[in-house]
Amino acid sequence: MTQRPPYLAGLIGTGVGPSLTPALHMAEGRAQGLEYVYRTLDLNVLGLSPEQVGEMLTWARRLGYDGLNITHPCKQLVVGHLDDIDASARTLGAVNTVVFRDGRAVGYNTDTTGFAHGFAEGLPGAATGSVVLVGAGGAGTAVADALLRLGTAHLSIVDLDVDRASTLAHELTDRHPDARVEASSFDKLSVLLPNTDGLVHATPTGMAEHPGVAFDTALLHPDMWVADIVYRPLDTALLQAARAAGCRTLDGGHMAVYQAVDAFALITGVAPDAARMSAHFRDLVS
Repeated sequence: MTQRPPYLAGLIGTGVGPSLTPALHMAEGRAQGLEYVYRTLDLNVLGLSPEQVGEMLTWARRLGYDGLNITHPCKQLVVGHLDDIDASARTLGAVNTVVFRDGRAVGYNTDTTGFAHGFAEGLPGAATGSVVLVGAGGAGTAVADALLRLGTAHLSIVDLDVDRASTLAHELTDRHPDARVEASSFDKLSVLLPNTDGLVHATPTGMAEHPGVAFDTALLHPDMWVADIVYRPLDTALLQAARAAGCRTLDGGHMAVYQAVDAFALITGVAPDAARMSAHFRDLVS
């Protein structure tokens, strides 16, 4: 019986050296009895520009990579260098996972599927009729699409750049015509939050490098849930304030784990153990 060569995967982006993704993927590979090598391909270390992501894909394919994860600032730039793209990723205009199969490079977005899976796991039964999303960047875009697929009928997108929020709202309305999607500003949160089922925070605020909370937590109330996509630290100041206000909460580890779960399955064709990956992730974070 011929043994399969080791799986080879990588992560392309800037500043990806400290990423937990390689350890997470390789640990699950070992648990599955797979030989799995996962490398970080840091643009800063390699002296490459984000616009050279197409060249990196070409070389990865030639060097026998099975797949790549793509992160900031290449998720949109990589789209033009693919042979095919999953419908969800095409809709979002952003790819975070590329699989090389049968000589073709195929793009997927597991940020949006990862949030949806993590939400279902971490906030089972939570109402999603009316949701406020804080942050209209790349992560917010993936989250917004997931929320609308989860049944959100009224989505309010709040961003410092209201024009960016408006653009995203229009794009989402085109894709989900049955939903009501609106852009808003931070000064409207006092009107939006009393009547919302939940809030998702999707900005860098709260990360170790950007401590704090993006808005006044006195607006939180016990009839709403609060989700944060920040996962370093897992227990952000926002989540601490939300629990103090009596809210159900969802930390960013759920989205982080499930985007990796989905990417692992795409790259290897093997179904990972999500609970095992989650436990390992939380050990790494702690």
